[in-house]
Amino acid sequence: MHDGNARSPLAPVFLAGPTAVGKSAVALAFAESLGGEIISVDSMQVYRGLDLGTAKPSAAERARVPHHLLDVVELSEAFDAAQFVRLATAAVAEIQARGRVPIFCGGTGLYFKAWLEGLGEAPPSDARVRAELEVTPLAELLAELEQRDPLTYARIDRQNPRRVIRAVEVIRLTGKPFSAQRANWNPEVRSQKSEVIFCFSREPADLRARIETRVDTMFAAGLVDETRALLSLGLQQNRNAMQALGYRQVAAHLAGECGLAETIALVKTKTWQFARRQGTWFRSQLSVERVPLAADADATSVARGLLDRHGRRSAQ
Repeated sequence: MHDGNARSPLAPVFLAGPTAVGKSAVALAFAESLGGEIISVDSMQVYRGLDLGTAKPSAAERARVPHHLLDVVELSEAFDAAQFVRLATAAVAEIQARGRVPIFCGGTGLYFKAWLEGLGEAPPSDARVRAELEVTPLAELLAELEQRDPLTYARIDRQNPRRVIRAVEVIRLTGKPFSAQRANWNPEVRSQKSEVIFCFSREPADLRARIETRVDTMFAAGLVDETRALLSLGLQQNRNAMQALGYRQVAAHLAGECGLAETIALVKTKTWQFARRQGTWFRSQLSVERVPLAADADATSVARGLLDRHGRRSAQ
């Protein structure tokens, strides 16, 4: 576990925000100024091989600042919030033992929440129930979810079969609404009321333009070839990894379902929609301190401003 003293210079710092907002560049500059190491809070960067599509830090960036929780599992393995908490706990202890500052940086809100507030009480997956749900039409699952847990039905991404299946699975296994169990976090596990989560944001037009530029760069760098190679290594069989933006759409392209230009446009649209959901999630699910970024924001200057804000808070 990490140091509970909010005034300690070793206390973790949290940098969050939607995809392509620019948090990674700020985290690098911040880590260099503060003497920190970065813990990736990204449910897809944990997979070896998912590089271009997840905008994983480059070798040069990793040489500048040590990074943790990148490339920790194979495509054949599952990964969840519980594993994140376990690995992050070990990483924080190692970083603090070196007299350095752990800097959590990423866009997977559930992992931030699991670290800060503890894990919920939802049961582990049941192979028999899961197998039955996976052959049930999505429309039937949604109808069951709407009847048994209207709150989750109203909030869930209904286009994401994996999440719908998990919600219905938990309801069937426990007989209780999924929403009630998701609300049953354990704040006493890791009480962090004094900690601040700096959450980056941009004007919508600016963020969308950055997303489109990033997607173009990914394809130019070889996302199609990377996806083709990953499919040969079993990407399609990993339900979690196949949720990664870009890979699922490119896999459909490689299967002949759509052309390249259409695929690129689709990835841009899906990424923009995802970024909007991320922003909403952070604002509604966590207590964050917003850090609006201007279109011409310089990562070093932003990091300097964060250092001032962080210093003032630590001195309180």
